[in-house]
Amino acid sequence: MSDNMQDFLQLASERYSVRKYADKPIEDEKLEKILKAAQIAPTAANFQPQRIFVIKSEENLEKIRDFTPYCFNAPIILMICYDKNISWKGIDGHDSGHVDAAIATTQMMLEAYDLGIGSVWVRGYDSRILEKLFDLPDNLVSVALLPIGYPSEDSKPIPLHFKNIDMDDMVTYL
Repeated sequence: MSDNMQDFLQLASERYSVRKYADKPIEDEKLEKILKAAQIAPTAANFQPQRIFVIKSEENLEKIRDFTPYCFNAPIILMICYDKNISWKGIDGHDSGHVDAAIATTQMMLEAYDLGIGSVWVRGYDSRILEKLFDLPDNLVSVALLPIGYPSEDSKPIPLHFKNIDMDDMVTYL
């Protein structure tokens, strides 16, 4: 178990946000593994409200690229949403849909990296406009865009990637 834990921590620390992609398509079997990571993600009450749109046609990629500059010419963009009609709701009114979609997105990012594929979490857009642009039904809420692709040869993490707050500033034992 500890060897697997170390492998995971290494993977998680090495993974970085890719903003330059190579002109190389993602193999279908690798894309399926990335999507599988979202399917098996833990969700509140296992309601699985995450909904993922795979944007890969040139027409729809152009729509996204015209809409936001933060997709960095990735060959595939995953649009992660959740269905608010089926997401778990807490007694205080909390809707778990955003969290569930975020967990699914994180797992896809880590699986992609493990397969040699880069990604970057994008939320620099107006979700209302994106939802209209792709004519999403009212029950779907956009959470993130996830451009994915092979990193270009000169892709590298930004300097802030290596900066972490101290454990003492993050963790309090009660």
